[in-house]
Amino acid sequence: MLTIDPAEIPVPKLHHYLLGAVGPRPICFASTVDVDGRRNLAPFSFFNVFSANPPIAVFSPARSGRTGETKDTFKNVSAVPEVVINLVNFAMAQQMSLASSPYAHGVDEFEKSGFTPIESECVRPARVKESPVQLECKVIEIKELGKNGGAGNLVICQIVKVHIQHNVLNNDGMIDQHKIDLIARMGGNWYCRANEASMFEIEKPITSIGVGLDQMPKDILSSEILTGNNLGQLGGVESLPDETSVNEYKLLELSDLFIDMESDQKGLEIALHKRAQELLHVNKLEEAWKTLLAFNN
Repeated sequence: MLTIDPAEIPVPKLHHYLLGAVGPRPICFASTVDVDGRRNLAPFSFFNVFSANPPIAVFSPARSGRTGETKDTFKNVSAVPEVVINLVNFAMAQQMSLASSPYAHGVDEFEKSGFTPIESECVRPARVKESPVQLECKVIEIKELGKNGGAGNLVICQIVKVHIQHNVLNNDGMIDQHKIDLIARMGGNWYCRANEASMFEIEKPITSIGVGLDQMPKDILSSEILTGNNLGQLGGVESLPDETSVNEYKLLELSDLFIDMESDQKGLEIALHKRAQELLHVNKLEEAWKTLLAFNN
């Protein structure tokens, strides 16, 4: 394993390690204005939401690693503490990247990138019409983390108005994760797209309490077949199947396997674990548990 002391390597190299390791990162496409009302539009991937009550978003326009200079976005929110955070989907990717070019101060990135500015309701900066979700924000605090190149500047914003395109909503009026088609930042020149091919669903254990791995039989924990993800999935059930239901399942669903491999107990155990894994892949947790427990019943 490569072990790094941040104080012992150049900042640009550390920066690349951090961006390569921490991802995907959501993109804050920040629209701001200076004191003369001139528009600026720039993307930042040091960004997330951190509270719903009050609704708080934080992003960081870091100082240039080469010059140590602050970005126009930082200067703008320091002078006019308002910003629109526009979320970025796949259809916006190339234009968004173009807007990140180091244009001279005062150049309007809306015009350069071809995005459509629309008037906000509560703040002075314009919204990006093409963005699926636009967050009008008041800047409540700016926390400078250093004065040297690469230092971040935390811009803490309270969201005062949310605008959501109708075409990304589902029938319940909530954001459909397949329709919104967001992109996120990876390391180097790489981005990723949150679409059906890359997303998977895990039911959150908000109201249920899983038994946990510490309650599993040792032969299952030491399985040569089951992965950590498989074990975590198994540990999410609230209780294990009782002996009667396991025996019934063994008789109805597994009898052929037990008969065929009666003289090969190790092979039988591996076969049962493989079958349980197949059941876990289609989220049949109870059947997977019965399959695993059948070995010692």
